[in-house]
Amino acid sequence: MHQSRKNFIVFNFFSWYIRYILKKDFSAYVFNPFEVKKQKAVLLLANHFSWWDGFLMFQLNRLVFKKEFHVLVTEEDYEKHWFLKYLGAFAAEGKGKDVVETLLYAGKLLDDPANIVLMFPQGKCYSVYIDSIAFEKGIMQVINASKKEFQIVFAANLVDHTSRKPGVYTYLSSWEAEEHTSLQLLKSEYNKHYEHSLKKQSKALV
Repeated sequence: MHQSRKNFIVFNFFSWYIRYILKKDFSAYVFNPFEVKKQKAVLLLANHFSWWDGFLMFQLNRLVFKKEFHVLVTEEDYEKHWFLKYLGAFAAEGKGKDVVETLLYAGKLLDDPANIVLMFPQGKCYSVYIDSIAFEKGIMQVINASKKEFQIVFAANLVDHTSRKPGVYTYLSSWEAEEHTSLQLLKSEYNKHYEHSLKKQSKALV
């Protein structure tokens, strides 16, 4: 498994750089007020529509959650973008057994209240204009590998192009998992949030 690494010089530089490029390339980054449960870790589930998604959630964590950031990425992205490993990224090395071990590792991270674990349930990029978000089954292995005492947060990231520079909007909501959560239920609840976010965004731009 490819794990994240510590290098505070690299981390601090990219923390600054991410703030800089978001301000430079977008007219605004807006998110709704949100209550964080400090005594619980966070499993952050977000749609995946662009190269920006991880950076947006990294910045969101800095401003809202203020926890130790971890994100599950593909092996290709981990190898291609060397700096990700210093920003909390981890990935499976190959397939089969290592994928299982990586998902178990993610589940254990959720047992520490200091952590936030970002996952993109879709597994790869899709258009921001799709009607619903697909969920890969690996997310349930992560949840079941934990003590299930963390906070599940849904994030729907959307963009608008009403000016020269687009604006980015993140809609957040917390979901209390049932005792026997299924993949289908998790997907259904996330998509309710996603659909609601799309409606709020369309009204905001009228």
